Amino acid sequence: MRELKTRGKFWPHVRALIWEKAQELYQMENAKTMHTDFKGITATKKELREGGYFQTAKLIILREIWQQKKRLPTPAEEETIKENSILPFKNPKPQNNKRRGVVET
Repeated sequence: MRELKTRGKFWPHVRALIWEKAQELYQMENAKTMHTDFKGITATKKELREGGYFQTAKLIILREIWQQKKRLPTPAEEETIKENSILPFKNPKPQNNKRRGVVET
């Protein structure tokens, strides 16, 4: 009799996120192309794979996980940081604009 393999901790969770994101991408594209006729039809896994949505979603989800692990801000967080940043209000450091060999007139 075959022993059942224990499920992993990373991929089962990530795979579910990928399928969810792929479905979201499919829905967004159909909403754009169908305008008022869009009815929110869900795609099968086969359609998501054939349409390239699964691969695109996989890249997006894995990039987001990598950014979270490295503690790098996601594109949405970067935008929020820039909007709420107090850095533009700080006094800028004076820069030395003189370069070697360049004479200002």
